[in-house]
Amino acid sequence: MSFSSTKRGFLKRISLSSLGILGSFSLFGKNNTPTDQEKQLRNELIEAFQKSENYTLAIIEQMPDDLFGFKYTPEAMSYAEQFRHCAVYTLGQIAGRLKLQNPYENAMPKVDLNKKETITETKKLYAFLYKTIQELPEERFYEKVDFQGSIPVWRFFYAMENHIIHHRGQAICYLRLKGVTPKGYLGW
Repeated sequence: MSFSSTKRGFLKRISLSSLGILGSFSLFGKNNTPTDQEKQLRNELIEAFQKSENYTLAIIEQMPDDLFGFKYTPEAMSYAEQFRHCAVYTLGQIAGRLKLQNPYENAMPKVDLNKKETITETKKLYAFLYKTIQELPEERFYEKVDFQGSIPVWRFFYAMENHIIHHRGQAICYLRLKGVTPKGYLGW
């Protein structure tokens, strides 16, 4: 056995054990009902996105209303566009890969959102995430989707959160460039 295959096996065991699913694994309990592990996964995703939403809204609120069009260079996205992009991209990716109705299928939000509109679109993003996570059948969390390789749907949700974190981080730089000291970070 090569070192790399041994290392992959070790990392796979570590990854699975950190999720509490090492060993025998079934998607459902005895009566086709979700197991405690499955409920835990759904709850962990909801909790992670609730924290994400609270922090994202806290960052949005801190920028003065008249600066939502601010760009640090002409080719950059504006402050508002950072959050619009999070909503449009995330909903498009999730709806497309999970074969769900995209809330933006027939009407995209305008590019130059004001503060109130940015908050509305951000709340729409998280409402879609919560609804999807709550209503997605348990077995779908373990199906594979094609996203930078083949990954399970539950991990795809975390990839989308990573995308939101990236743009929220950019927005924090916009705040600092405008002399606003960001507040609200509590960590996980």
